[in-house]
Amino acid sequence: MTLPFSASDGPGRLPTWWEMHAFAAHAEAVGLDSLWVCDHFLSGPAGRPAEAIHEGWTIVAALAASTARIEVGQLVMCVSFRSPAMLAKMAVTADGVSGGRLVLGLGAGWYDLEYLAFGFPTDHRVARFEEALQIIGPLLRGERLTFAGRYHQIRDAVLLPPPDRPIPILVAGNRPRMLRLTARYADAWNTAWFGLPDDRLGQRLANMHAALQAERRDPATLRRTVGMDSELIDPDQTGAGPTAGAVDELARAIDAYERLGIDDLIVRLEPSTQPALDRLARAIEIRGR
Repeated sequence: MTLPFSASDGPGRLPTWWEMHAFAAHAEAVGLDSLWVCDHFLSGPAGRPAEAIHEGWTIVAALAASTARIEVGQLVMCVSFRSPAMLAKMAVTADGVSGGRLVLGLGAGWYDLEYLAFGFPTDHRVARFEEALQIIGPLLRGERLTFAGRYHQIRDAVLLPPPDRPIPILVAGNRPRMLRLTARYADAWNTAWFGLPDDRLGQRLANMHAALQAERRDPATLRRTVGMDSELIDPDQTGAGPTAGAVDELARAIDAYERLGIDDLIVRLEPSTQPALDRLARAIEIRGR
């Protein structure tokens, strides 16, 4: 479940922390498995004025402290915005606060407007991302590391206190190089956004499988997650999209992803409200019938 996080997610405005907290508490109470936040400094569709959005790591830390059971993840943190070693240090701290419930989602970034506004380089994003993975992974495994790359350098770095557990790394990406990096370095992969499973998703799953084969990695060792857009509306209304409409329609969509062997379905609700959470929980309850 994605957390309402930006101006376009809220009730016509940027959600407050207390509204986000109430949403997260309700998601946990109805039995959902995970909550996900994004990582932007500005938000909004391309070609339109930028929208307000909260800072991702701050909200992750707040969720870690204010929930008890639900997994907390990022979809995804942009490695351009924080040094890799610092990112690993922050992950260990947030995971400790959560009691071992963090998934560290990582991506190469893409939204040039925020890069330029906040002074981050836009060149060689995937190359920078690859170096970041080579630093973050060993540090999260508790290793001491010296690394001299083109974009990042660290010397005799170690995380103290060390991680309490191997914190899973999730990578989001669809292009061939990102898929190879996922297969080589990540514990989980995300592709998004979809309604019902379609040919586009099938091709992405096939491409990921090919990348795993190229890396000689067992596909069963990679957690596969898919982001699904879902407009939940009253059952007596006409659906606006492939998964819109009655609760049973959403249940059938969830079943379709389960038949594909998807490990986690990350749902983006529209509207992002507590009643919509209730409908999603009901759809999960009745799936398979």
